[in-house]
Amino acid sequence: MEQPVTEHIDIQEDKGSNNLFPVFLKLETLSVLIIGGGKVGHEKLSAILQNSPKTNMRLVSITIGDDVRSLADQHANIELIERPFLNSDLDLTDIVIIAIDDHEMSSQIRDEAKKLGKLVNVADKPELCDFYLSSVVQKGDLKVAISTNGKSPTIAKRLKEVLQEALPAELASVIDNLHKIRNKLNGNFEYKVKKLNKITKILVEKESVEKEVRWRKIATYSLIGFALMLVGHFIFSYLPFQRMADDTAKWYQTLDKNFHWMVLAGFLAQLVDGALGMGYGVTSATILNSAGISPAAISGSIHTAEMFASGASGYSHYRFGNVNKKLFKALLIPGIIGAILGAILLTKLGETHLIYLRPIMAIYTLLLGVRIIINAFRKQ
Repeated sequence: MEQPVTEHIDIQEDKGSNNLFPVFLKLETLSVLIIGGGKVGHEKLSAILQNSPKTNMRLVSITIGDDVRSLADQHANIELIERPFLNSDLDLTDIVIIAIDDHEMSSQIRDEAKKLGKLVNVADKPELCDFYLSSVVQKGDLKVAISTNGKSPTIAKRLKEVLQEALPAELASVIDNLHKIRNKLNGNFEYKVKKLNKITKILVEKESVEKEVRWRKIATYSLIGFALMLVGHFIFSYLPFQRMADDTAKWYQTLDKNFHWMVLAGFLAQLVDGALGMGYGVTSATILNSAGISPAAISGSIHTAEMFASGASGYSHYRFGNVNKKLFKALLIPGIIGAILGAILLTKLGETHLIYLRPIMAIYTLLLGVRIIINAFRKQ
């Protein structure tokens, strides 16, 4: 049989620490007397109702505020007595909460209550208190009480807000499920504790793993950033950027003066072709012809672009089986022959008969353009 594990606990007194002993009371089995019906009395009354709403309470005060009366109307277990405090009010009371502004009167009531063995809480007088009302965070059956030893209720309130936001709402369901598991476990108390510790250990391990992964990512990204900084330093330190810029400028000056028109024509032609699905050659020829570029250069630029675009596209269609071999040959061979003959014709006649050839090309491209636009906008 497994032997119980004992652990030696070294108890050391910390004179500067909070020596309050945390206790959760079944307040519904006790009787509470609240003295004072103002704002502080309302706060004390609300705190008790939020945590133990069925507690039997009597509230004694010369004047009772509307907020207190509203709470009393909603809870039958609250008795309001509108008159000055009497010593006889301490009879049949277990806990006394004093919430009045008169410090001398508070001290006198506290002394009378202590003579009768009552537990007393005096608002804003920690030295006269036997207990404090804690700031409480609650998620279902989970309840966390926060104490600053009566020194700073504001800090306790802020910690409550932080914990209320940090603790997930699912904790209530987790506690219910663990309670069901605990009831089904067989064995002594020590065995149940070990089993439940093993089940809940995964919650802590998962959080640790997530933190480790997060920090590992941060370290990795930091190293990558540092490496990129080093690479960038070497590149910008040893590459002759000034010389490269000068060589680029010299090379640019060697380009034909019509190079800009060719780039513009190619861009606009591709734009039209992308929108209509056709018209690259017509658009290029029209723009370049208007710019005064020779027909031979126009033909060369268009056929070069079409060779890489349409030619590669046609070959890919053939490879994927969209075009059979017979049709591919029927289109390819006449296309090659026509391109060669057209290039020879433009080269021979382009220089000697340019004055006649340019109007013919303009009319031809105009008719093709009109035809393309009609086909593009025709209703299918």
